[in-house]
Amino acid sequence: MNCIRLTLAILTLGILMLTADIRGVAQDRSPGRLVIAADIVFDGQGRVQRNTRIVIEGSQIIAIDPKATPVDYDLRGLTVMPGWIDSHVHIKWSFDEAGRNQNAVGATPQAGYAAASNAWLTLMAGFTTVQSMDSALDLRETIARGELPGPRILSIAQPLVGQGEKTGTPEEIRAFIRAQKKAGADLIKIYAAGGMVSGSMTMSQEQLNAACDEASKVGLRTLVHAYRDAVHGAIVAGCSQIEHGLGATDDDFKLMAERGVYFDPQGGLLLENYIKFKDRYVGTPFFPKTLEGFAGMEKLLQPTRELIQRARKVRGLKIVFGTDAVAGAHGRNAEDFIDRVRDCGVDPMAAMVSANSLAAEAMGLSNQIGSIAPGLQADIIALDGDPLKDITAVRRVVFVMKGGVVYKNLIPKSH
Repeated sequence: MNCIRLTLAILTLGILMLTADIRGVAQDRSPGRLVIAADIVFDGQGRVQRNTRIVIEGSQIIAIDPKATPVDYDLRGLTVMPGWIDSHVHIKWSFDEAGRNQNAVGATPQAGYAAASNAWLTLMAGFTTVQSMDSALDLRETIARGELPGPRILSIAQPLVGQGEKTGTPEEIRAFIRAQKKAGADLIKIYAAGGMVSGSMTMSQEQLNAACDEASKVGLRTLVHAYRDAVHGAIVAGCSQIEHGLGATDDDFKLMAERGVYFDPQGGLLLENYIKFKDRYVGTPFFPKTLEGFAGMEKLLQPTRELIQRARKVRGLKIVFGTDAVAGAHGRNAEDFIDRVRDCGVDPMAAMVSANSLAAEAMGLSNQIGSIAPGLQADIIALDGDPLKDITAVRRVVFVMKGGVVYKNLIPKSH
């Protein structure tokens, strides 16, 4: 156990030292200008630009100019696009010193190291922005200050957990929402249903109406964990986004599209991860007490795929990219792209857009991230391969820039 702690401490120290070096470079270069050369650029909105150059000053893109010189990073031969956005992660979930799932609980040094490692792995995988469904306000601020490398984080403060009458009166729920705003939350996560199998609604319609109405009044988005009847309840309550959605009907999808409600399903990575690491999850809170209990998750894979297959056919439905990344999945977020394209019939470009401009739009950040365009943050990644021809190219991220700072570069710098 002491060896594990020592290894984690050394890893964290290495990350901190690397961060210090990166910050030094960023401070030296931020007043200046960088030019990236690329022959294939996905702009994040579904368009492809060819043989062009991206001009960056400080943290922002200032121009798209095919004639810009000198070239600082030559990414020709690669596929360049905006950094991906994962709309649903649990960035603090990790395995403890015994290799067991510990969710987001336990303020131990090991848990802190693990959260820093999760952030680093996620960034290295090409995800420059994530939305945490567990409180990660401290990690959000640490990364924002440049003290640790990681994706830009939007986070809840506390979730609103539906417990029937115990959830509170409408006025008590409104007070809870206002307290989240005061605590610095970027969004509200509402658990309006149980688990995937026993997913009945755990809040009254009146309670859900109060939560989403008050959040809208104080300027916070509401992301609702919903299955079956809770999906319809969240839509009519005016909530911002539906998470998961197993059991949603075609009429629910049409109503989401009509009312501009975003949909955040998962393509398979979450269930595959639970099955892969079932020996680490078994018997931990909220999970089956026996290994045999995980057989039910395997049976849910096909219904999950069919859910996205139906949803993608609904005109105007805005489906964002969210993985629900938990312990074991951090840094593997892009596997969900493969699941969506291979198993759910999603068009590869639509999959990319769902994690670029569409996700940024859902977060209210389309004027900052999600596209490669002048005035937006210089969040840029490059893949060795073309995901439109081979979706497994998403596994081969060779360049990562966030806010004008290069964190990963496996391509020699031009001179």
